[in-house]
Amino acid sequence: MKVGTDGVLLGAWTPIDNQPFSVLDIGAGTGILALMLAQRCSAEHSSLKGEPAQQIDAIEIDEEAFEQCVENFENSPWSDRLYCYHAGLDEFMEEPEDEYDLIISNPPFYSEDYKTESEQRDLARFQDALPFEDLVEAASMLLSESGIFAVIVPYKEEAKLIGLAKECNLFPFKITRVKGTPTTEIKRSLLAFSFAEKTNFPIDELIIETARHQYTEDYIALTKDFYLKM
Repeated sequence: MKVGTDGVLLGAWTPIDNQPFSVLDIGAGTGILALMLAQRCSAEHSSLKGEPAQQIDAIEIDEEAFEQCVENFENSPWSDRLYCYHAGLDEFMEEPEDEYDLIISNPPFYSEDYKTESEQRDLARFQDALPFEDLVEAASMLLSESGIFAVIVPYKEEAKLIGLAKECNLFPFKITRVKGTPTTEIKRSLLAFSFAEKTNFPIDELIIETARHQYTEDYIALTKDFYLKM
């Protein structure tokens, strides 16, 4: 599976102000989010005091993606703190590990009825493989008291996800809405939740390109640490 813009956005945007000791990536794919969080939280790439993210777990149900994830973890500079479970979320929840200070997920969200000819890609990209309801409930059960749950969803699903999170006592404290270009509609919503309810919190907008491969200053500033050429 190719590295997509959604994953890069979420991995770069996710708040780590709480200096998470333990991180969980739900639906890891090939491990991009876990690796990005390891990089951001390492002393070499972070202005945070100390070195958080000493425990970074990931779960992935697809066998081929799981094998690629394990290989990527092993070949990274942070192999001593990265671990991937070959399991679905429901199986993982039967015997959960300790609480997590940060839970991150780029969930499947194509809720339309059609399917492609690739069962593997369907599994990764369609909501019935990991319903939002299950994702939010699991996050609320696995998060530590001061934990953060960060996710990216289609903008049209933003209100639904906020409603589901509220039912589990999770409340947004940061939202960024993403547009491909200045003239296109809002495509994605980056959402960060915690157990602390806030009435006033930042909601901003990020534009990726002004023209084809002409990236905005905001997008470059957010993601430049993760591209070889930017």
